[in-house]
Amino acid sequence: MQRPKIGLQLIVYGKRPEEDLVGVAQEIAAADYDGFEVGGVIPDAYDADAINGILAQTGLKLTGVHGSYADFTQQARIDEYLKFINAVGGEYLICSGVAEGEGITGFETAAETFNQVGEYCLQQGITFCYHNHASEFEEFDGVKGIHRLCELTDPILVKLNIDVYWVAIGGEDPGEFIRRYADRAGYYHFKDGAPGSFIELGQGIVDLEGAKSAAVEIEVADWIVCEQDSTDKEARVSITESREYLRSIGW
Repeated sequence: MQRPKIGLQLIVYGKRPEEDLVGVAQEIAAADYDGFEVGGVIPDAYDADAINGILAQTGLKLTGVHGSYADFTQQARIDEYLKFINAVGGEYLICSGVAEGEGITGFETAAETFNQVGEYCLQQGITFCYHNHASEFEEFDGVKGIHRLCELTDPILVKLNIDVYWVAIGGEDPGEFIRRYADRAGYYHFKDGAPGSFIELGQGIVDLEGAKSAAVEIEVADWIVCEQDSTDKEARVSITESREYLRSIGW
């Protein structure tokens, strides 16, 4: 398998990207990443021309845009995201969270929404992904939300942004999860830590090498995106340490 592209989720920088995306991008490029993933706040703060200028200056790519479930219930917001992604050469639109509802209901409602959004994205050349957290692994009458969501969505239309940390915290093995959903894999969040804490890659409890082995085995890995929700260090230091770890395991 060809080496996947290595990206960074901007969350580790807090609010700084909203005011200094140029400086942040320069640090990301210096740490040897190939691109970065943004939340919905960045398309609101910068137009496509500004982002393209930053990408050209640093040699980086946009990995994708990440929004919340509410965004995907609004056609105007979906259109804004897709216009932005296509204008800057991105390929992925990512959602976190499901509809409100008791038990498994929120997942079932979200599945219908995601099939529609996924088809709409595909028509415009963009891949729609669902990003898991630990809560999706809660059981409702013996059924976990994440598995019900996958059961009800079309794997061609709805891919997974597999966050290996949250898979582990949710009680499943990241490597086994990747193999189970090989037809939905390709865009990953590599994150490390322990329950309730986040740390640089390779320093926590997550079996990252096992996750990597599974991704290599199924030969589906487009982007490996490092995500660290918070850090006690300078973000520049944390992202460099995580990039060095990925390099140490062959990425």
